Amino acid sequence: KPFIVVNCAAVPDNLIESELFGHEKGAFTGAETSRAGKFEAAHGGTIFFDEIGDMAMESQAKLLRVLQDGVVERVGSGKPRQVDVRTIVATNRDLRKAVEDGAFREDLYFRLEVLTIALPPLRERMQDLPLLVNHFREKLSKKLRMPPPAIGPDVIEAFRRYRWPGNIRELEHTLEQCFIL
Repeated sequence: KPFIVVNCAAVPDNLIESELFGHEKGAFTGAETSRAGKFEAAHGGTIFFDEIGDMAMESQAKLLRVLQDGVVERVGSGKPRQVDVRTIVATNRDLRKAVEDGAFREDLYFRLEVLTIALPPLRERMQDLPLLVNHFREKLSKKLRMPPPAIGPDVIEAFRRYRWPGNIRELEHTLEQCFIL
């Protein structure tokens, strides 16, 4: 089934409606053809909103309506289109606090908060470090088309002493830098 990713931090507020719901030809300047949105593309599958905490309040209201009704309308169209999607969201923000601060809609929060999986940062789960290093070593080996280098226990120990403020992405990028060098 389709798995569609939406990076909420990367889509400008003025484009989010067209990106999520699609648009009809002529709906706005530059809309030279009709285009399905992310929800239609995800129909029958999953839509993943990365960094949902960065979505503007106005966009949150539009998203809430789709999640409640399962219906989208392309920009420039009055024709409702039924969509059946599983929704997954991720954020590095505390959404409960964002609701308290008025930065995130409470009704959307409760609509999304069906099952919460809290994943602690790497610095709080150093037991995972060797597995993650090996995973990224294999992944980078394929990406960079080179044999995976040996990573000794001294390197793992140095990694364990580091706090990893950039979390797992920093670990991956650090390993990639090591590969390249």
